[in-house]
Amino acid sequence: MAGYLKQVLGQIYTHMVTAYCAAEQFNISKVTKILKEEGYETDPYRTGLLPQVAHIRIPVPPAGSEVIEPPEKQGSSMEYGDVFIFPSGTVVAWSVPEALTSHLITKTLLPAAENAHLAQLETEDLEYLEDPSRENSCVKGDVIFLGTKSQEPHTVTDIADGSAGGSKQQSDMGSAPSPPQRGVVDTVLAKIAFSSGLARSTKLAVLESLLSNYFDSTRSIPTLLSGGSRLPFTRSFILRKTGQLLSVRAQLNLYSELTDSLPDIFWDSRHELGLEGYYDQVGRALDVGVRIKTLNEKMDYAQEIASVLRERLSEKHGLVLEWMIIALITVEVGFEILRLWKEKKEKDAHSRATAAGKPISESSR
Repeated sequence: MAGYLKQVLGQIYTHMVTAYCAAEQFNISKVTKILKEEGYETDPYRTGLLPQVAHIRIPVPPAGSEVIEPPEKQGSSMEYGDVFIFPSGTVVAWSVPEALTSHLITKTLLPAAENAHLAQLETEDLEYLEDPSRENSCVKGDVIFLGTKSQEPHTVTDIADGSAGGSKQQSDMGSAPSPPQRGVVDTVLAKIAFSSGLARSTKLAVLESLLSNYFDSTRSIPTLLSGGSRLPFTRSFILRKTGQLLSVRAQLNLYSELTDSLPDIFWDSRHELGLEGYYDQVGRALDVGVRIKTLNEKMDYAQEIASVLRERLSEKHGLVLEWMIIALITVEVGFEILRLWKEKKEKDAHSRATAAGKPISESSR
């Protein structure tokens, strides 16, 4: 479904927010450079959250168009969608056509991707609607209710209080337009919080897919063991499967924020914004906590399979060493037998020569 599709619910229009996990990581420095070269302004509302997240606004073209144009090349009457790029290799698009997002991920941002997996692209989407009558946002079912009520204007330092990036962004403003209204910026921050939760779910889906592939490739092991058969796996297969499992577990528990209760991006945000609550609401709506627990339990089972494979590898290696030792002993015994045979042969020959020479010496006397 295209990201900008609108469904009519009475007098309320809903939009789509879609998260894509396209790589293991994004190099945000490269992402920022690429986007600037394409004519986009990163962090257009000066939230000071770069490099934790890169934010751009994309003009939504007429239906059927697949060309991404920079904002300055579009008319002022164009509608805009928001795109957030996270270092975790995920992209979250708010009310942006799927064709535009796909072009952005597969073409524009690809040079900044590390270990891209476009063939196994994972997506997650929710509906959202903007409610100008409320200041706070929430998630109900599969719909995000985004409060867009305007408030008093404020400065950049109010947006990301205590953020090191905030002062830098303020110093770089120069002759930039006046600071955006609090309501607009707070809405962007709310979108970032919801986007972070969606990105977390999509990243988790990638790990679930990797673990599912692992189980598919080792599905025959319990059957073989229960039938008393030997495991016909090579050393390279066993090492490869062990490495795959370690990689999945590392991505879940060490190299990502999947298990963190609150990402670092929100530590310096104003408490009254409730960004942590938005992040948690998306996690509950998508059962992220339950899925992480289930994934860890599956990993425990996968670890048992890996242990069996390692035992098989050790057993096979030990068996090879035993046969090598037996072969060496056999060769050594063979050489010893040959030596004894040669000694016996020489001794017999000497005895025969001695016995033949004694009568001759007596007759000569």
